[in-house]
Amino acid sequence: MSTLPDSVLSVIGRPHARVEGPLKVSGGATYTSDVDLPGLLIAVPVCSTIASGRLTSLDVAGAEAMPDVHAVLHRGNIGRFYRISGNSMETGYVDEARPPFEDDIIRYYGQYVALVIADTFEAASAAAAAIEARYELTPHDVRDDLEPDDKPKVENERGDPDSAFDTAAATIDATYVTPTETHNPIELHASIAQWDGENYTFYETTQSISIHLGTLSQMLGVPKEKIRVISRYLGSGFGGKLWVWPHTLLAAAATRQTGRPVKLVVSRKMMFQNVGHRPVTQQRVRLSAERDGKLTSLRHDYVNHTAIADEYQESCGEVTPVIYSTPNLRVTAGLARRNVGSPTAMRGPGAVPGLYAIESAMNELARELNLDPVELRLRNEPHADESTGLPFSSRHLVECFRTGAERFGWSQRKPGIGSMQRDGLTLGWGVGACVWPGVRFSAAANVDLREDGSARVVCGTQDIGTGTYTVLAQLVAEETGIPLERIEVGLGDSMLPSGPVSGGSAVTASVVPAVFDAVRSAIKLLLSRAAAVDGSPFKGAAEDTLAFSAGRVHRKEDAPERGVPFVQILEAAKMRAASGSGSATGGFDDPLKKRFSIYSYGAHFAEVTWQPEIARLRVSRVVTVIDGGRIVNPRAARNQIEGAVVMGVGMALFEHTMYDARTGAPINSNLADYIIASNADTPELDVTFLDHPDTVFNELGVRGIAEIGLAGIAAAITDATHHATGVRVRKLPIMIEDLLAAESA
Repeated sequence: MSTLPDSVLSVIGRPHARVEGPLKVSGGATYTSDVDLPGLLIAVPVCSTIASGRLTSLDVAGAEAMPDVHAVLHRGNIGRFYRISGNSMETGYVDEARPPFEDDIIRYYGQYVALVIADTFEAASAAAAAIEARYELTPHDVRDDLEPDDKPKVENERGDPDSAFDTAAATIDATYVTPTETHNPIELHASIAQWDGENYTFYETTQSISIHLGTLSQMLGVPKEKIRVISRYLGSGFGGKLWVWPHTLLAAAATRQTGRPVKLVVSRKMMFQNVGHRPVTQQRVRLSAERDGKLTSLRHDYVNHTAIADEYQESCGEVTPVIYSTPNLRVTAGLARRNVGSPTAMRGPGAVPGLYAIESAMNELARELNLDPVELRLRNEPHADESTGLPFSSRHLVECFRTGAERFGWSQRKPGIGSMQRDGLTLGWGVGACVWPGVRFSAAANVDLREDGSARVVCGTQDIGTGTYTVLAQLVAEETGIPLERIEVGLGDSMLPSGPVSGGSAVTASVVPAVFDAVRSAIKLLLSRAAAVDGSPFKGAAEDTLAFSAGRVHRKEDAPERGVPFVQILEAAKMRAASGSGSATGGFDDPLKKRFSIYSYGAHFAEVTWQPEIARLRVSRVVTVIDGGRIVNPRAARNQIEGAVVMGVGMALFEHTMYDARTGAPINSNLADYIIASNADTPELDVTFLDHPDTVFNELGVRGIAEIGLAGIAAAITDATHHATGVRVRKLPIMIEDLLAAESA
């Protein structure tokens, strides 16, 4: 446990501004594409203009002859890349397994076929446009209606769901579809590569420095110790920047060929083609229940599209077995290959589209049973994880629903379609649950307690905009009493102790034990010096009789004020700093998960307003309650949930990438035509965190909350839309054509 009891926690659990905030708002924070190195060259890729076929010829002579062009790389001269040995969080991970230019086969529109390196972006772009590529076309397939290519695999099963469904008093059998969604962080993917003839340095837009290091080592055939990866700040990633994409290898080849540093920034159009997306999902959900609402079976059969040469699975059924109590359940998964770039993780992979389907079906079942949808969920609350028989480490979903219902005013809901009005608008109210796995990865950290009274903590993880710099500072401040503003945090460099990937909402839970271990190691060293060195007021004392708090060394029976500042001990010991190292283990095969079922939970309550005269639908209000364990920084945490809810508005109402059936190209591959929720679309937001630390998971009781806010919200919005309009939307996003059906009904 923390050395301070809950009642006197001084930093943890209190709202704090980001410690790196001043740098960001002043322009002092250096993002990848801001890096400028002496002799820097610019690389621009050439992308295929077909979605399926073979590259038959490439005329690069004109481009090579253009002013300021240094090289044009293609399959014939780029050199060799290797494939990784297999995806592993410890050694390397990719979603697009094929290295660039490995063969002449074109599998998706926009696939890289050449790379121009020039002095300026303008020169490189002009030369790239001058390259003539010729192709032999073969039929392509970018359809979003899905049938699995092979027999679906059973992911989870218990009881006999078929018989239970066939004999049930009430049933729902519906198919729900989510579209291709594209990550659109404002910061584009970028890579700056520098090779000195022996060693590589990469400045990267990455959510996983350690994974980048391992992946590049394998694919370049270079030992890890000859590669350095740096990512000080990230302009968001939403999962799209988790793994290495082909552009990084192109940058590596370019610096290797030219002997100069090379910058490659992926264009906005390429963001829709070359660096992943959330795949189309098609999910059939079958529920059966007794007339009192008790579930008797749940079947969840999902298919997602994947790339021709890759097998990305969206894992829509990941949380299905644990969310509700039912004796009979089956989850199956299938893949449908299409001529698209490889899909990848997008904020809340699996659970977000999966819970859209499950929660939508639960709302439909509630109406079928003439039962309040909150009450239906409460009647199906499990007492343990029925998929494994394991106890929950901590679960307060019922409290989430009850707290949210009270804050939202749910008791005033009238169930009739279009029965609620306000200010001349028709209101619709909907609800949805959210669940996210508790995940932690291995982590290491170093802490220095320094001679000037400050502290420094370093970890080779990264801050993707979620507040990791601040969290690490809080952890050290909590244990030492050193003011937050006197703690320096070092992140974003593979030369630092290995840190966790910024994915799965896992960083905070992962670094807590590592940082605490490191700071306590530093304190132990400091106390040992206090008991031993000349000039210390505690010389000769037993080390275990001393304590460190409020930045001071003191006897345990005394208040900190009766001790001395720790810098006095360092001065007596002639030490620059008392340093400590710490580490913690974790991973998807975390042994703790063999004893406990570990998840975060929450509930969304959504209100929409409907103007039938102009078919205008707007999400006007959302109340969200989250059971995420102890919240380290409520200010940053609330930002995360609010941002996720707004992203959920986009998921429900706007976002979908469309492919041209004729060419296979993404049609709306820009921020003008790919519509995301804006400030004008942001509803009134009310976020509440329950205070139930999960001390089974780690000593502070922290779980992840960055992704859970996006799960379940689309189902709450579509149900609110049905409540207002009578239109049941089962394919996202809600389109005006769907709503016009309300007027013709």
